[in-house]
Amino acid sequence: MPAEILQIVGIGLIAAFLSLIVKEHQPVFAFLLTLAVAAVLLLFLVDYIYEALYLLETIAASTDINLVYLDTVLKIIGIAYITEFGAQMTRDAGEEAIASKIELAGKVLILVISLPIFRVLVETVLSLIPA
Repeated sequence: MPAEILQIVGIGLIAAFLSLIVKEHQPVFAFLLTLAVAAVLLLFLVDYIYEALYLLETIAASTDINLVYLDTVLKIIGIAYITEFGAQMTRDAGEEAIASKIELAGKVLILVISLPIFRVLVETVLSLIPA
């Protein structure tokens, strides 16, 4: 794991340096370089993400946690990461207003996806209160 983070940081630093050089002459190419490096870094992490998801599913199965809850939490985490990635890339392109809208959309989707869990939580609390 430590070697991987050194590779990631190294790729990031090299890309940042190249982006600064290219940005002076061709800002569009600098953004495309940033986008390409971000995609490469995400692809680099796919195996680790798969391992983490597999471990979470194994833990959930062994503890009899309802997989619907795990699935919902994983969707929320996925939306948060994708939203952050999209907003940061949009900010890198200089579009702060669009980045803010991406973040708002992510928050709304997280709210909508979490409502069934919230409903179950409220029903559970209400069932514990004596009538």
